[in-house]
Amino acid sequence: MSSENEATGGGAGDAPPEQLALIRESVRQAKAPRAKPRTWRGAALARELPVARVLVDKGVLHLDRYFDYAVPEELDADAQPGVRVRVRFGAGRHRVRDGRREGGGLVDGFLIERLAQSDYSGPLAALAQVVSPERVLDEELLGLARAVADRYAGSLADVLQLAVPPRSARAEKRTSPDPLPPPPVPEPGPWTRYEQGEAFLAALASGGAPRAVWNALPGPQWAEELARAVAATLASGRGALVVLPDGRAVARADAALTALLGEGRHAVLTADAGPEKRYAQWLAVRRGSVRAVIGTRAAMFAPVRDLGLVALWDDGDDSHSEPHAPQPHAREVLLLRAAQDRCAFLLGGWGCTVEAAQLVETGWARPLIAAREEVRAAAPLVRTVGDQDLARDEAARAARLPTLAWQAVRDGLRRGPVLVQVPRRGYVPRMACASCRTPARCRHCAGPLEGQESGSALRCGWCGREEGAWHCPECGAFRLRAQVVGARRTAEELGRAFPAVPVRTSGREHVLDTVSEAPALVVSTPGAEPVAEGGYAAALLLDGWAMLGRPDLRAGEDALRRWLAAAALVRPQGAGGTVVAVAEPTLRPVQALVRWDPVGHALRELAERAELGFPPVSRMASVAGPAEAVADFLRAAGLPGEAEVLGPVPLPVTAVGRPRRVGAPPPGEHWERALIRVPPGRGAALAGALKAAQAARMARGSDTAVWVRIDPPDIG
Repeated sequence: MSSENEATGGGAGDAPPEQLALIRESVRQAKAPRAKPRTWRGAALARELPVARVLVDKGVLHLDRYFDYAVPEELDADAQPGVRVRVRFGAGRHRVRDGRREGGGLVDGFLIERLAQSDYSGPLAALAQVVSPERVLDEELLGLARAVADRYAGSLADVLQLAVPPRSARAEKRTSPDPLPPPPVPEPGPWTRYEQGEAFLAALASGGAPRAVWNALPGPQWAEELARAVAATLASGRGALVVLPDGRAVARADAALTALLGEGRHAVLTADAGPEKRYAQWLAVRRGSVRAVIGTRAAMFAPVRDLGLVALWDDGDDSHSEPHAPQPHAREVLLLRAAQDRCAFLLGGWGCTVEAAQLVETGWARPLIAAREEVRAAAPLVRTVGDQDLARDEAARAARLPTLAWQAVRDGLRRGPVLVQVPRRGYVPRMACASCRTPARCRHCAGPLEGQESGSALRCGWCGREEGAWHCPECGAFRLRAQVVGARRTAEELGRAFPAVPVRTSGREHVLDTVSEAPALVVSTPGAEPVAEGGYAAALLLDGWAMLGRPDLRAGEDALRRWLAAAALVRPQGAGGTVVAVAEPTLRPVQALVRWDPVGHALRELAERAELGFPPVSRMASVAGPAEAVADFLRAAGLPGEAEVLGPVPLPVTAVGRPRRVGAPPPGEHWERALIRVPPGRGAALAGALKAAQAARMARGSDTAVWVRIDPPDIG
């Protein structure tokens, strides 16, 4: 007590009698035993089903199982299967008080089920908190997440982080609208252009479960066709789920569904909506208020009631592959859902992947294609410029574009916009010696030197240092030439050639959604092509060798898919639409583009991979890490007897300061990668063996990273 308090008579001895009585009562209440928040010391347990089985969100493989907790009586009503909870995890056996384990850090989890007694004979810790009484996890979603975790050698907690969005308390407090009655069966509309299109819609409307691989005709009607498939499924009283590669595709499907069904019939799940809005939409689906869902990759886990159709558009797009552990692909997740829910399946796109062709070849799905007459009527005219044409073309040797391409641009600009697809972004991303063609490298980090718009100075693409006095280390020359010309440099050259025409660019930094039908040059990187009102008058596909020359098994398939996506935005041949591809015409992907035959290309690729034993005919996994760690992992893993190990081989070293690609080693570290291949039917055994080996490493506390991935997208 301070002297100031003594002077003012503020001591307890001078307090009035009623104040002293209040102080004594407060002390007596403080000494009374009661449950502390989140420890529930001495609290009574629930009378019925006092044990809660919880999935703890630790995300490590050796803890990929359920843990039992005691349910305090006060949490009995809210602690229902499927709710989010918080528990104390990590307390040892020695931290037991009054027969109940205490201590450990608070972690999140999901309550899986309530039990009358536990299989664990020791003392149980109590549930610390029921975060929300909202039941966000049901048996169907849990079963799907477990199937995905087993297929990709991952943990259930990691999959549920992808499947259940983060909680928003304000979204949970809002009530979801009442579900609308089923809409009427839609007319076939543009589905009449396909040989089995009307029959497919009729099967959906009658409650059937058809499975189809859909090769869409070029043009903008794919969104309306998807919307009619969703409407036919809703008319049968069931739900529908459509997964698309990006927000622009979602916006087109959203507009088509709204125009066909009106507002309130479907939910849109994308990351662009923001956490609260996205969670509110997800809750509306979970509560059964909305029966149709469209969205990007994360929507593949949407908890749609009475699922009748799962659909995926453009399964070859890289964005369908989840970058977070365990890195599932949307196509495989929807295949699991189609088998689990026995619902219809639709895999569509302008191109055709080898995996889609395999579904048809094995008889699991039926082809949904148009007759050749319909394809010719909808597709533009495709012309090619090969190496021999370039050698005879004086303009091609002196300028950026060959004569045929210049003529196509000039003629197209008289009728509307012209699309120019450039496979590289930037200005001049690759430079070389003009005399001996030696690539120009940085003297500090050996990174590629890039040309700049502002002047003649070069800049390293890795470390960012400028190089003002470069000379060739091989021949001593000082002159440079462009090895690869980027989108910005192409736009600059076209702007000088056509000074009266506006030039617009669409790429990584700024992606356009649409352009008007006025004449303009639209320079775009693959995947960023905007949609033109009324279609493009012409399109140029430049530097085909840059996409075909990638050292990857999927280079040809991916190049054809990107070319078809750009050519599908061009007007039909009957309306003057023309596509010029600067690529060797004898190559298989170029021939498939000219004939507009992605299915034939995919079938030939599938036959070759079957002979070589490559995916999707076989199942494959990759193991990457430091050389000794990879070798130890492969020795310890109990791989199936049929497993074949390819490698290991060194991975390219990521330069310090350079952006790291998904799956690349940390900057400056020397890693190796081994590929493990098993025949069909042994994929589950391979995933189980790799998961067990990785769990054993984590349990031992190994500090050396080893990355395991099932179905790696790039296998060289």
